[in-house]
Formats: sequence, C-alpha cells, structure tokens
Amino acid sequence: MSADTMTDAALAAHLAEVAGRILLDVRASGMFEGKKLGKAGDATANEFLCHALRAARPDDGLLSEEEKDDTARCSMSRVWIVDPVDGTREYGEQRSDWAVHVGLSIDGVATVGAVALPGLDGGKVLRTDAVTPLKSAPDKPRFLVSRTRPAKEATAVCETMGGELVAMGSAGAKAMAVVRGEAEIYLHSGGQYEWDSCAPVAVAAAHGLHCSRIDGSSIRYNMADPYLPDLLICRPEYAERVLELVAALD
Repeated sequence: MSADTMTDAALAAHLAEVAGRILLDVRASGMFEGKKLGKAGDATANEFLCHALRAARPDDGLLSEEEKDDTARCSMSRVWIVDPVDGTREYGEQRSDWAVHVGLSIDGVATVGAVALPGLDGGKVLRTDAVTPLKSAPDKPRFLVSRTRPAKEATAVCETMGGELVAMGSAGAKAMAVVRGEAEIYLHSGGQYEWDSCAPVAVAAAHGLHCSRIDGSSIRYNMADPYLPDLLICRPEYAERVLELVAALD
C-alpha cells in the first residue's frame, strides 16, 4: 500500500515503526555514544519523518521538535506533530524506555497517532486504530514519574492514595505503560511541549483513558507557543480523585 492510499492512522503507525528501525540501526552502528548518539538519532529520524510526511500529506502542517517552527501551521486544521526520539537520554544510554511519536492534531485535538517503542523486545507500536481492552487495575495504583525529577504533585497524590511510584524514561514510554496496563496514572507537571504528548494522548484517548491538563481542562494542540506545562493520563476510574487531590494542593 502506498502512503497516498494509507489512512492517517496507518501512515502514523508505519512511519513511527520505520523511524524506530532507523534509530536502532543508528545505535547498532557503533559510530556514536551518549549525547552524540542521541543527536545523531534525532537528526536521522527527523529527516526521514519530515520528508515522508511532506511527501504523503503535502497539504497538512507539520511541527517537529527537531525542525524550525513554521507558525503558518497555526492557520491549518490538520497538523502533524512529531517527536523523532522522545527520551533522547534513554536512547543514548542504550535503555528501552524511549519512543517515537507521530501524531495528528485536527482542529487543536490530538486525534490520530502512533507511538513506537522500538527498544522493547521485538518492538511495539501502539496506535489509535488498533485498540485493545484495558487490563484489570490492581488495588494499589502505580504512578509513573521521571527517573530524575519526580513531579511534586505526583508524589503528593500518590502518597495520599496509598499508591506506588514507578520511575520511567520518556513521556511516550510512560503514557504507553498506562495503555499497556503496567501502571495506572501518569501525572506530569514539570513542563513539556506539544510533540511530547500529542501522539501519546491520541493513542491513550483511543484506548479509553482519561487525558487532560492537571486542572481538568482539555489539552489543545497546534498553538503558536507549543509549550504545555502539565498533563494527566490515567485510567478513567481514577481521574476524578486525582484531579480533586491536585486541586487541593494549591
């Protein structure tokens, strides 16, 4: 099937998977290490993704972490938002908790997307058009937090709910851990950008998870300033309680 005839979701998944393979090849080449490996992977995957999206969807806008922003996208209904390597540090450290994000914002909403987890055994691509049922939740909720900077709100809410903190790398890896049933709550307040969450939010919402800002408001994409301060992705049964506890912290 050519890219021209693929659905948006199929295109997102295909590009995320191929970019993941490219990144594994760059890492396996042995030519780079550490931060240099991260930079090489970012640049190589970004070139592929941006060229491929412009060829397959020439009338759509594009926002990538690794490209100079063209704010003409703000007047467009359909904008692809990509992160070639989400979790550059983890990728450079030869870890598995990094991701590739290919998301599509339509009228400001993360609508279609795919998140590739190439570092997992055999690789994994989670997508908006291939939904699997959520696993049963354990009695004690697991909160995903940064490996180096756990959000104070997440730490406080987790303690109040009698939960467990689970440290993990990239935003995409954390969000997909909730989708995959490896945790129940991803509460982030340390600042992100649209490319960090567009594809993960699209995939998480398609799987029935709650996705919002930590004040309960909706997450809007394709803004002139792509900075997004906070994010909540969690199982729907926890959403109301988590939002109440966050509000009580103010």
